[in-house]
Amino acid sequence: MAFNTRTKIKEVLALEPTGQDTIVMGWVRTFRSNRFIALNDGSTPNNLQVVVNYENTSEALLKRITTGACLKISGQLVHSTGSGQKVELQASHIEVLGDSDAEKYPMQPKKHSLEFLRENAHLRMRTQTFGAVFRVRNAIAYAVHQFFQQKGFVYWHSPIITASDAEGAGEMFKVTTLPLDGTAPKNDDGSINFKEDFFGKATNLTVSGQLEGELAAMAFGDIYTFGPTFRAENSNTTRHLAEFWMIEPEMAFYDIEDNQNLAEEFIQYLIRYTMAQNAEDLRFLDERLKEEEKALPQDKRSEMGLIEKLQFVVDNKFERITYTEAIEILLNSTPYKKKKFQYDVQWGIDLQSEHERFLVEKHFKKPVIVTGYPAAIKAFYMRLNDGCEPGRETVAAMDILAPGIGEIVGGSQREERYEKLVARMEAMHIPTHEMSWYLDTRRFGACPHAGFGLGFERMVQFVTGMTNIRDVIPFARTPKNAEF
Repeated sequence: MAFNTRTKIKEVLALEPTGQDTIVMGWVRTFRSNRFIALNDGSTPNNLQVVVNYENTSEALLKRITTGACLKISGQLVHSTGSGQKVELQASHIEVLGDSDAEKYPMQPKKHSLEFLRENAHLRMRTQTFGAVFRVRNAIAYAVHQFFQQKGFVYWHSPIITASDAEGAGEMFKVTTLPLDGTAPKNDDGSINFKEDFFGKATNLTVSGQLEGELAAMAFGDIYTFGPTFRAENSNTTRHLAEFWMIEPEMAFYDIEDNQNLAEEFIQYLIRYTMAQNAEDLRFLDERLKEEEKALPQDKRSEMGLIEKLQFVVDNKFERITYTEAIEILLNSTPYKKKKFQYDVQWGIDLQSEHERFLVEKHFKKPVIVTGYPAAIKAFYMRLNDGCEPGRETVAAMDILAPGIGEIVGGSQREERYEKLVARMEAMHIPTHEMSWYLDTRRFGACPHAGFGLGFERMVQFVTGMTNIRDVIPFARTPKNAEF
């Protein structure tokens, strides 16, 4: 018989027990009274209770059944007499596949702080919370591909090493093989001579796959990228990572409204899929959030439970307002009048997280799509709106703001008019000669087109209810931290 003839615990828990012979494998969560093993194999947040006939089991074997140990168990599946589970396995044979020293194993069967679990990120996925979080992450990733593939989009792999800075922000990780001890070749002015480097020019890790995505959209019509992106931004917040994943669709023949419609449909699809496929995980995370929030004052607690919130987002249209309307709402708000906002509010500012969260959590109490941002605070590739008054130029940009997170999607209709794009690049000191390949999409068969970026981890945060972005990616990369 093949070694791996096991049934996954998720499937076992759904069976009607008739005393059938069953083989399971997994890791011990707890072992009580030398009799009851709580076994988990990662397929579900729920454990399978295994009943050990301790009188017929050697003491040496019983001592090896410790938290974290890996077991292969054969037995009969029967109705459980205990509360909380329908079935249990009466063990007839137990094999220890891997011992675990109970004294040294960090994941003891007790409540651990999230900070402790971050320090033990290589083992934290064995806990119920992180098992649920990462199964949900997996489901959302699958749903991303399913959504776009069903619509006929082409999955496009944009480069991870690039010579362009799509956002023009300059917060990039440099890629080089040149020595860092001061002996790298230099130009006459003392600057590094990157012609001697591996790629013959200065390169960095990508901050976005958008520009390359636009090239593909001009050939295939509809494309999407889904890959890692990098920002060397010294932000120690619950919302920022130095390495994160982005989903960036680009669509030819789309305007800003088409863009909004697709993004809203996309977010609702991802949530709907996860609610259908990972109901147990979301129930567990819903209960976890309720427990966490019991310690908070009433005004800091969520108005809806996690599942209730997700259902609400799926069932309701997103609110759509312009940036100018958003500023008016903020100026007329109680927090502004009572000077509760840390950052000032006036037309032309980049909305801060506190402003975004007021709009979605207090004012509209639902996701909000904001359009028509000032051109001065947005990227060079965004389409200038026609008919703006001088000094108040706006672009066809859109941000989707989500409760508890703030900005979750950023996108725009792209500037397809060659002269206007070049003028904007020159005004923002972006070298047009280095971006000649990008400008070719405007020289040869330009068309209206649009796209957006969805921060994958922020989406996972929203669906799982986790409050820190470091807890929805397996191994967080943040300032002064690149463990594992």
